[in-house]
Amino acid sequence: MRSLLETLSPEARAEHQSTWLAALVQHAYANAPAMRRKFEAAALEPSDVTTPADLPRIPITRKDDLIELQRADPPFGGLLGVPLPRLRRVFQSPGPILDPQGPEPDYWRFAQALFAAGLRPGDVVLCSFSYHLTPAGFIFDEALTELGCPVLPAGVGNTELQLDLARAVDATGYVGTPSFLNILLEKAEQLGWRPGAGLALRTAFVGAEMLPESLREAIQQRGVSVCQGYGTADLGCLAYECRQKRGMHVPESVILEIVDPATGEPVPPGQSGEVVATVDRQTYPLLRFGTGDLSALDDSPCPCGRTAPRLVRIMGRVGDAVKVRGMFVHPRQVDEVVARFPEVQTYQLVVTRARHRDELAIRLEASPRSPELAERGASALREVIKVRGEVHFVQTGTIAPDASRIIDERSWD
Repeated sequence: MRSLLETLSPEARAEHQSTWLAALVQHAYANAPAMRRKFEAAALEPSDVTTPADLPRIPITRKDDLIELQRADPPFGGLLGVPLPRLRRVFQSPGPILDPQGPEPDYWRFAQALFAAGLRPGDVVLCSFSYHLTPAGFIFDEALTELGCPVLPAGVGNTELQLDLARAVDATGYVGTPSFLNILLEKAEQLGWRPGAGLALRTAFVGAEMLPESLREAIQQRGVSVCQGYGTADLGCLAYECRQKRGMHVPESVILEIVDPATGEPVPPGQSGEVVATVDRQTYPLLRFGTGDLSALDDSPCPCGRTAPRLVRIMGRVGDAVKVRGMFVHPRQVDEVVARFPEVQTYQLVVTRARHRDELAIRLEASPRSPELAERGASALREVIKVRGEVHFVQTGTIAPDASRIIDERSWD
């Protein structure tokens, strides 16, 4: 499963990427009307973008752009590069944003990442990502199938049932969020099991959340090797750790730029900025997609022998959206919730973290207040943003008129 492309020289990698980029640009221009309009607005022809160095000439497309494009030109905003009947599945991510799955095997390209983490053909793997509407469960189900791993499609929650399932078939692997893996291991200890003594689990690949070193250490002290990956529902795998765990390698099918969030201009090597990605995928050719995540690239050698640059880590977010328990939360979504309740004057969403788990609460200035309003508000919040949160009433005037609508109080070590 390890590819020779992972050990290309910088010159050979640039040549390889130029080959697929030129074909991708031609395809996007011919088949994705919104991308063609972007080229025309920038006075560009496909022949103007044939190498990674040419990419900054194309304006960046961001998540908020997808929302508006899909509203104006449903279902995919003119960005789909193939006829819709060729798709295998269509998902809906928060925003709302529709995400296509094309016909290619391992469409999101995570099999390579799972191999780098230590998973091998024949490993039985518990997949604890959601299979409902959002694509995460299928992303890794497809990658595990490509790798040759039987999958336990557990989804989220039901901790004891997942442990029972893992024990019944001696599952050796896990994919899911790091916080839920920690919950599973804590519950297993309460029941008298641990990896190597009642559990066969030994290898984990995690994503969708931050992996602070304190959490990695807590997991590994229980006997599970854990590596992380980075990607999006729109683009698939963008980077992944090897067993050296010295940053996340960028696959050869991805061109990553680090740009100044304010100007969109590339920053010098080693400097932090927004991650902008272009992926070799003609089904959904999002050229120069701004992920909204902040990071930096490290091109120093890795002992594993892979030669691609590495993302050092995800350092935070650009803009107002935050990621909570693997799901993006946008201010407009919370506005949608609050608009249902005329009793509410203003709100503030607060994200905290306790025991390696994200916690969400919404502060409301409301009149009149009631337990019934709190219950309906929590239900609406869960319905719209797909994350459970508590409702806290505060005194009128507590939330300043110019205060941020979403406050992220989490810290990462």
